[in-house]
Amino acid sequence: MNRLGLTATAVIFAVAPFAALAGDDVFNRIATFPIFENLGPGQDPLLEETVAEIVAVASDNMTLVYTDSAQERIGFVNIVNPAAPAPAGFVDLSGEPTSVIVVGDYAYAGADTTSDLDFPEGYLSVIDVVPVAGASEVGTCDLPGQPDSVAASPDGAYLAVVLENQRDEGEIVLGIEGGLPQLPAGELLIFELDGTGVPTNCLAPTRVALTGGAGFCLAPTDPEPEFVDINSNNVAVVTLQENNCNVLVDVALGSVIGFSDAGTASLQNVDITEEDVITLVDDLADVLREPDAVGWIGDEYYATANEGDLDGGSRGFTIYDTSGAVAFESFELFEHLVVQHGHYPEGRSENKGNEPEGIEVGIFDDETLLFVGSERSGVVGVYEVRKRGKKVRAKFRQMLPTGYRPEGLLAIPSRDLFVVAAEEDALDDKVRAAISIYAYDNEDQEYPTIVSRRVRTVDGEGDIRRLPIPWGALSGLAPDRKRPHIAYSVHDSAYGETGIFKINLNRDPALILSKTELTRNGELVNDLDLEGITQRRGGGFWLVSEGNDGGRENLLIRADSNGVILEEIQLPVSLKAQLVRFGLEGVTVTGRGANERVYVAFQREWNDDPDDLVKIGQYNPNTGDWAFFHYPIEAPLSDNGGWVGLSSIDAIGGDWFVVIERDNQAGALATIKRLYVFSIAGLTPLAHATPLPALPVVSKSLLRDLIPDLEAPNGQVLEKVEGLSISKSGELCIVNDNDAVDDSNGETQLLCLGEIEDLLEEAGLD
Repeated sequence: MNRLGLTATAVIFAVAPFAALAGDDVFNRIATFPIFENLGPGQDPLLEETVAEIVAVASDNMTLVYTDSAQERIGFVNIVNPAAPAPAGFVDLSGEPTSVIVVGDYAYAGADTTSDLDFPEGYLSVIDVVPVAGASEVGTCDLPGQPDSVAASPDGAYLAVVLENQRDEGEIVLGIEGGLPQLPAGELLIFELDGTGVPTNCLAPTRVALTGGAGFCLAPTDPEPEFVDINSNNVAVVTLQENNCNVLVDVALGSVIGFSDAGTASLQNVDITEEDVITLVDDLADVLREPDAVGWIGDEYYATANEGDLDGGSRGFTIYDTSGAVAFESFELFEHLVVQHGHYPEGRSENKGNEPEGIEVGIFDDETLLFVGSERSGVVGVYEVRKRGKKVRAKFRQMLPTGYRPEGLLAIPSRDLFVVAAEEDALDDKVRAAISIYAYDNEDQEYPTIVSRRVRTVDGEGDIRRLPIPWGALSGLAPDRKRPHIAYSVHDSAYGETGIFKINLNRDPALILSKTELTRNGELVNDLDLEGITQRRGGGFWLVSEGNDGGRENLLIRADSNGVILEEIQLPVSLKAQLVRFGLEGVTVTGRGANERVYVAFQREWNDDPDDLVKIGQYNPNTGDWAFFHYPIEAPLSDNGGWVGLSSIDAIGGDWFVVIERDNQAGALATIKRLYVFSIAGLTPLAHATPLPALPVVSKSLLRDLIPDLEAPNGQVLEKVEGLSISKSGELCIVNDNDAVDDSNGETQLLCLGEIEDLLEEAGLD
């Protein structure tokens, strides 16, 4: 079966290792610039929404230029030192900018002023950006429609502006919500540039109709053009996303060269059901690609990101030659890489999966690199494209973490830089719009810090495949008692089925080797919210499941090494009556046999706790008795309010313990992400009673401020540092919960900070 759904004249390759090859230069993130830092005087970052959607660079490659539709402005970022980007001001527009490009001394931005989709309108803004400190709008060209993408020819002679004239997604057309056609039809405008700013044909640009695609496009009377790019032969390629076709245009002549069907792709072993479990068991046959962004690879090929819209979205990318024939198809492999890196958004499974949206091409050290941005997964895949005769090969090199909802991709080869603009700005979800900057060099690859291995799988038809172990939302971390290179982790209730991951820490990145599903009475478990794990000295595990105020119990769970639940232990009845939402969050164990004691950390105060004191529980498996200490929690320091709680606990010998104490903030608002140590020596825990007796309060000491460690990957400080592990050899590692890529960029940082003895000495606690 031809999975392309389109006759191909070139050989198709599909190669997908999960890390860059030894000896290859790699991209590492060197800075992240939150867009709110470029607000004007008197604008409150906690009140103002900002956006970074499309990003360009000034001609000297020292200033980034981006669109901010929320603020209706074009913004500037100084990257003279790309590792320390600085705000460089903005120019206000009279509409929402949708795209921007720089030619010579001028930035050209499409601004949408449409108030009624039946009467689309906008204008082209011409902005003098030299010097940037005095940037100003020096001219405008009215547009007979709604602008979307803007591109310039490599010779600087032409500017192409896509007028999408987007449809009303709620309107019923031919029985389809948001269906086509919905006129007026979109088109392509060609402006002529002479280096002096305002296009010479500003009042009468060349209008290229894109309505002649009968036989290639699904609704040829309503092209809905999406994205445009121009090669060195002054040929533009335009994607007509909802129409599932592409069109080539001779820019100099202002005429269509030809249309081509974008075709279909068939995918194997993907997840198409939103059931809170990543299950790579489904096939998709003949899925419309419906390409979004497009970029030329030289003058002979172009690549599309197949995001999908109406009826399609093939979850990957395609390389075409100029005849419209497929030269390379990624099939399901890009989606599998997203799964392997822990970035798969299961909540989009029934829609378009990871939704590749961005495409960029750059030549670095004579290598042609293709960048594919995944809108819903918070990553950009980097591929090396090679041509041998008529054969094209795209080989996976690495995956880069981005901000949430990456949109604009920009290669700056002359400075060995790559830039991503991520548009989502949602303070309530702890994410801010940002621009990420990456340097290309021969340093060690810093991301990912953890991936999963591919395992041999036999499908229902007996076919053998190697599929990645799905993972995400790591909410606990524990060492193997005998093997210092092995650790265990669990995920929380973001996923339905519950299990234990086994991790090899000696690999770089760390490698998830397997997942053992938890079972109860022979059935898979789907009613737990695991937040902590520790291995018993006698074998098996202790785990904690966080309860809530909706009926789920806070549980201490004993399971064997095969994931079979042997015992589920509830808290004392009197304590359960004091329940609030935030419950058990960490677990550790000391001793064995008659001396075994289990310690659990409560995340926040319950109803009977004094302010700023949370419980540490001690459980005796031999008697079934519970007793409790109090731990003094810090007060929140963030300007955004919030709270501080415990996220993990681990025993470090004798009567000493280490905990993660963190606030619920991220990015610049994150202030408390810390490791503390405390001892229970000389303290006797008390049983719970009502009213609560005066529990003994442990005395804590700061072991390490984690903010510098979380800033070191040069992204925004991650909120949920939830896992803590001290190996048999003494190495202390932490990991964050990526919220299963739900209102999150999906980034997971597994960071090993050094030997516990060294950390204690550095903190003056040895």
